[in-house]
Amino acid sequence: MPNTPLHLFGGAITAIAPSNLLDASEIRQVPDTQEVLLFPDSSISIIVEILQRVEPNDNQDAIKFHFDSLAHDNDAVTSEVVSVNVIPNDRGDATPSIITLSGVQRVPKFNKTNPDEVRILMALYRVVSNGIDLVVTFNIPVISEDGGAVQGENLNQAQAQFDLFSRSLRIEDFGVFA
Repeated sequence: MPNTPLHLFGGAITAIAPSNLLDASEIRQVPDTQEVLLFPDSSISIIVEILQRVEPNDNQDAIKFHFDSLAHDNDAVTSEVVSVNVIPNDRGDATPSIITLSGVQRVPKFNKTNPDEVRILMALYRVVSNGIDLVVTFNIPVISEDGGAVQGENLNQAQAQFDLFSRSLRIEDFGVFA
């Protein structure tokens, strides 16, 4: 699937993503502080969220806080952080460097006996001047009772899409955080 520039929050934020992503706001209600995108051929979702900056000043603690908050919101039975990395922004624009996290959560689904295992790929951009944490989350089910699991080469492709999306993300208009 070819990639294309994606305009989020009215073009205030851009990123490179697959051209066939579905905008979840056309299907269901999405808060103004979120953009939710769905892959049409799998159960992978992307959430881009503008949040108030969290207390931990340490970047690793901050992204772990967001991961733990997601686990809480998902009613995860277990959650585990696999890795945290910092990727400096060396493009010369004002977009902050990226803190990335890879983790796994086991999330119960309604009317299912076994929880789904979901690979979580998260990117955090700390916009200190505006008191904002911009969080990108790829939710990738790797074990699922409903047949939406992503494995093997498709999992590698999802990781590559996350890498491209998070590294290409650019804040074009910081006024979106006002």
